[in-house]
Amino acid sequence: MNSLSKSNGSVRRIFIILILMAAIGLLAWWFLLREQSDEGVLRLYGNVDIREVELAFRQPGRLQDMLFDEGDQVSAGQIMAQLDNEPYRDQLAAANAELQAAQAELNKLKSGHRPQEVLQAEAAVAQAEANYHDAERHYQRQSALVESGATSQRAVDAALAMRNQTAASLASAKAALSLVEAGFRQEDIAAGEARVAVAEAAVAQAQTALSDADLMAPSDATVLARVREPGSMVTSGSPVYSLSLRDPVYVRAYVSEPNLGHIAPGTQVRVLTDSSDQAYQGQIGFISPRAEFTPKSVETTELRTDLVYRLRISVTDPNQDLRQGMPVTIEVDDALQPGSNKTATGQ
Repeated sequence: MNSLSKSNGSVRRIFIILILMAAIGLLAWWFLLREQSDEGVLRLYGNVDIREVELAFRQPGRLQDMLFDEGDQVSAGQIMAQLDNEPYRDQLAAANAELQAAQAELNKLKSGHRPQEVLQAEAAVAQAEANYHDAERHYQRQSALVESGATSQRAVDAALAMRNQTAASLASAKAALSLVEAGFRQEDIAAGEARVAVAEAAVAQAQTALSDADLMAPSDATVLARVREPGSMVTSGSPVYSLSLRDPVYVRAYVSEPNLGHIAPGTQVRVLTDSSDQAYQGQIGFISPRAEFTPKSVETTELRTDLVYRLRISVTDPNQDLRQGMPVTIEVDDALQPGSNKTATGQ
C-alpha cells in the first residue's frame, strides 16, 4: 500500500508539473502574440542616415580666413572660409580693361570713318581729277601739233602715258572715297562683336573666380571637422570643412517580403529611439525594387538568412537628438495611413 501511495503521489506531482509547464507556455505564447500583433503595428528596425558634405574651394589659393570651428551651427549661404582674393581682383581688372578695348574697337567699326577722313578722300579725288584734265589737254595739244610736224611722236606718246596715269589715279581716289563713305565691312564688325563677346566671357570668368574665393555653406548644417587652417595653400577641390546637414534627415531600414504589402511610398510611420521617449513622424519615400540579404546591423537569429528590401524614410520633424548611425525603431500603424478603415470609421 505504501508503494502504491508513493507511486500515485509521484504521478500526481508529474501531472501537476506538466499542467504548470503547459500553462506557462500558453501564457508566454499569449504575451508573445499580443506583443507581435499590438493592434496591427508593424515594427521595422534601421539607422539614422544624415547626409554629409565635404566643402572645398573651386579655385586654388592661400587660405586667409576660417570662420567656424567643429560643432558650430551654420546657415545656408553663410560665408565659412575665404581665400586671399587679391590675385582674382587683379585678373578681373585686367579682363575689364580688355573688354573696354574690344568695345572701343567695335564702336569705331560701327561708327565708320570720321568726317575729316571723308573730306580728305574727297580732296584726293578733286586733285586727281585736276591732274587728269590737265594731262588730257596736254595730250590733245600734242596730238594736234604732231600733224603739222611741230612736235614729235615721242612727245605725243609721253602725253598719252601721262593722261592714262592720271586717269588711273583718279579711279583709285574715287574708289578710296567710296570705301570711306561706305564704312567698314560687315565681316569686320562681326569679328569685332566676337572679340567683345570673348572679352565679356573673360570678365564673367574672372568674376566667378573672385566670388569663389568665398566658401559658403550649401544649407543649414553642423560643422563636423575643420580640416585646414589660415595660411595654408589649398588646391582646387581640397576639402577644408566637413558638414553634417540638418535637413533632410533620413532613416535607412529594411522590410521582409511578407510585410511588403503593409507599406508603400507615402506611408506615414513613427520613428522611435532608445535614447528618449520622443516619437518622430516620418514618411516612406523609397522602397528598393531589389532584394538583399539582411545587413548585419539589423541581423537577428530569425532574419539571418532572410531577404529584405531597403527603405528610405524621410523624418518630417527632426531635431538635434537624431544623430548619424543612431539605431531606431519604425512603427507602421494602419491608423496612421490616409484612407485606412480605422481613419475612415473614426476608430
